[in-house]
Amino acid sequence: MTSPVPTRDFLDPDVLARLRGLPLFARKVMLGSVSGRHRSPHRGSSVEFAEYRKYVPGDDLRRLDWRAYGRTDRFFVKEFEADTNLRMVVVVDTSGSMGFGSTGLSKLDYAKRMAATLAYLAMEQGDAVGLACVANQVVNRLPALRNPAHLSNLFNLLDQATAAGETELIAVLHELAETIQQHALVILLSDLFVSPEHLQPCFEHLRFRKHDVSVFHLLDPEELAFDFDQPTRFVDMENDAAVFAEPGEIAAGYHAAMNAYLESIKTLMARASVDYHRVVLDQPYEQVLSDFLVGRTQGRRV
Repeated sequence: MTSPVPTRDFLDPDVLARLRGLPLFARKVMLGSVSGRHRSPHRGSSVEFAEYRKYVPGDDLRRLDWRAYGRTDRFFVKEFEADTNLRMVVVVDTSGSMGFGSTGLSKLDYAKRMAATLAYLAMEQGDAVGLACVANQVVNRLPALRNPAHLSNLFNLLDQATAAGETELIAVLHELAETIQQHALVILLSDLFVSPEHLQPCFEHLRFRKHDVSVFHLLDPEELAFDFDQPTRFVDMENDAAVFAEPGEIAAGYHAAMNAYLESIKTLMARASVDYHRVVLDQPYEQVLSDFLVGRTQGRRV
């Protein structure tokens, strides 16, 4: 029996109903507190065989492999991977640039929909969920908990989040790498408006702390197309700096810089073993999440 869906602008009950059948799996072993569906570094009981070891007095006789005994005349015990619950922390970039959007939704609106949907699905399967809203610092934060009442607090925090302030993503990610406890699935929703070369150490830090890292890189179609045809005043949404330019004169340079930036981001994510997804705001977020969940299920099978 599933719990009723809370009424929120960023939660679509129909989307949740269609995604409920897709489990959220971690790519790395997790250190949870209860039994669940994610791999643990400890041995326990699950359907996935891990290894044989020699029988020692006191072992559960039900785990003896009698076929191995018949072949070798020695007692061996089957060990299986233990399954545990997941600790997921969703990091939402709330800096000023996340307020931009040409599709009817800003990047922050889109991020809220993705964060709320992932949080709800994870809580439904018994996992612990936390949230961090970040800009020039960690603006608001909730620790990862399994209590269903905790979900309401998380949604309240998302509801209150506004796009403001400058991006200090580098310092924030290093801070989160140190303060997120145990192994966790860390999901970052951001437009990544920072220098790519400074991002790689952040993700390597998160990986060093045994976190499983996924990034949804949010981009607006206008940022990619840059199809302005009249002299335009471009304003930085984080510090109000302005540039007046003739689009036709700078379009070629803009596209070259954007392509180089996107290629650098893709390369560093691969080097840091980050589960990276480039998302354009005209893509339905349901399809983005469906592809993400299916990809993780297939990766677990492999």
